[in-house]
Amino acid sequence: MILAGDIGGTNTRLGLFRQRDGNLEMLCERKYLSRQHKNLDEIVALLVAEEKVRVDAACFGVAGPVRQGRAKPSNLDWEIDAGSLAAQLGIQTVWLINDLETHASALDDLQPADFVSLNSASAQEGNVALIAAGTGLGQAGVYWDRKRRHVFPSEGGHADFAPRNDLEIALHQYLRKKFGHVSCERVLSGPGIKNVYDFLRDSATEQEPPWLKEELERAEDQAIPISQYGLAGKAAICERTLDIFVAVYGAEAGNLALRMMAVGGVFLSGGIAGKLLPKMQGPAFMEAFVEKGRMKPLLQTVPVKLIINEHIGLTGAARYAVTRMQEAATAVAVSP
Repeated sequence: MILAGDIGGTNTRLGLFRQRDGNLEMLCERKYLSRQHKNLDEIVALLVAEEKVRVDAACFGVAGPVRQGRAKPSNLDWEIDAGSLAAQLGIQTVWLINDLETHASALDDLQPADFVSLNSASAQEGNVALIAAGTGLGQAGVYWDRKRRHVFPSEGGHADFAPRNDLEIALHQYLRKKFGHVSCERVLSGPGIKNVYDFLRDSATEQEPPWLKEELERAEDQAIPISQYGLAGKAAICERTLDIFVAVYGAEAGNLALRMMAVGGVFLSGGIAGKLLPKMQGPAFMEAFVEKGRMKPLLQTVPVKLIINEHIGLTGAARYAVTRMQEAATAVAVSP
């Protein structure tokens, strides 16, 4: 019995898996609002009690850096300790990894229906990159050694936002006055959508209708109505917000492809891209992705796919646990 977790700033998802004939089978899934609980240990205890199960292995993907079995999520006031979770579950090891590591670990478990292609480039062998805008901005890489894939984490979402035109330069200046350091995450995230909206309003680049102002004041998560009205074309300021967001997303995905030499493909996951699918399939994303000067011909050969499987984090965490268990069993079998 494998306990898998996908720990985000907004939601914590837990799932129980078994492996049958090499395939992962999800037995149950639970979703919890992260900020309604004091820590991950409390949520894990709830699931184990509800399902009345004994866990044999566990892996949790965390939205934030993981060091020496410990993590403090970037957008959540928790401290997570793998040793504490292992003791709670009564098992020897709990794997605690970056959430985009879990997404990358799940790639081979996904089916063609789990992807939407954003260009027509053909699949090829090589490194792979993942980028995911949600509550924050996650990134990860997959190194190809000509035999197998090796997943590694990244905190590239906190690297500097690089504006590409006058409007984005003005956005950068606005955000620098507000936050000091301007990371990519300040634009490419749920809060980032609101940041872009605020810039357009406060700079008088776009006007905020009174009815929209009232609605946003009532909204718990203002990025949701901004996105909805932007997709529906009901407010110019919302449409412009999404146009900027999608173009910056494409540009940063292209940057990541170059840094990773990701000729094997760039994959988009996270909670936002799928919800903005009509915009993501428009020309703005891919135009920004490939516009890298002399590297444009290279980027035109890179497949770009949007992952629409909502269970990727849980599936990847379970797959990571299975892989580590198999490696440990092999090491024991060949030891003298």
